[in-house]
Amino acid sequence: MNKRELGRTGIMVSELCLGTMTFGQQNTQAEGHAQLDLALERGINFIDTAELYAIPPRAETYGATETIIGNWLKARRGRDKLVIASKVVGRSSSPWYRPGGEQARLTPRQIRYALEGSLRRLGTDYIDLYQLHWPDRTIGLFGEGGTTFKDLPPDDSVPVEETLGVLGDLVAEGKIRHVGLSNETAWGVASFLAASKTGLPRVASIQNAYNLINRTFEIGLAEMALRERVGLLAYSPLAQGYLTGKYLDGARPPGARTTLFDRAQRYEKPGVDVAIRAYMDLAQQEGLNPVQLAIAFVTSRSFVTSNIIGATSIEQLETILGSLDLAITPELEAKINAIHQVHSNPAP
Repeated sequence: MNKRELGRTGIMVSELCLGTMTFGQQNTQAEGHAQLDLALERGINFIDTAELYAIPPRAETYGATETIIGNWLKARRGRDKLVIASKVVGRSSSPWYRPGGEQARLTPRQIRYALEGSLRRLGTDYIDLYQLHWPDRTIGLFGEGGTTFKDLPPDDSVPVEETLGVLGDLVAEGKIRHVGLSNETAWGVASFLAASKTGLPRVASIQNAYNLINRTFEIGLAEMALRERVGLLAYSPLAQGYLTGKYLDGARPPGARTTLFDRAQRYEKPGVDVAIRAYMDLAQQEGLNPVQLAIAFVTSRSFVTSNIIGATSIEQLETILGSLDLAITPELEAKINAIHQVHSNPAP
């Protein structure tokens, strides 16, 4: 397993990161622990979670994933060999994130509250990478579109300096080591980098969706990631399973995430099926597994620090890990880009 530097931190993380959002909902604790064991055995040292997990977000499963990881850490030990990333929720009206149903915001008080809960559930004294799960300001998130540049809402967001200030305090206290962003824009990354020049923590990474049917990160953010060394932690490299082809033509396999939860509208837009079918055909022509093709493409990008993989079975995880043996040659990349030229970003 190759390793890459996390921003400018000096921390080396595996090129694949184990995503854990299914633990506590689609996966039991025993299944989650089996995935963690296999990932560690294969050289993964990077684990990503969040206070709101398991997915889909519900009051009943809030924090369940961190608890499962914490129990695994307690049983297996070796915390110092791992890089653990978690996240604090951005602005949200869901009433279970904060006491008394208070609206979740990225204020110093709420960030401290969230972090203490994560540390307790994980059973650790520190989190290596603490990420803002989404911005405090109003923007289009998770593929649903949203505001345009000609019609921005009034900005009542918590100032970046205020949010970074408390994160800096938490770094000084030894409770977090580094700071990251998630579901951010180029403007947002630039704002955080500018604020860090006053002595506040410098963001090390950005966790955004990136896959064959959503390469929008390449427009603006990729250059930012490379020049500023704020690397991408790519999530949804399989587009929530759609790039496996299992949902083509409206299929709903028993037990699959979209079948269970119907939350994948991001990947049900016009043009998605035809693009996926083109990549499936390419994989067949090249004698490749389409899952491994999609994963290997993401991992091969120079602006990607780590590719966040997820599975609900050991068999799925084994297939994904097999992507490490697939090289994206210049010839294969040209064929991928030819499809992208015709079917570009149908699921942003």
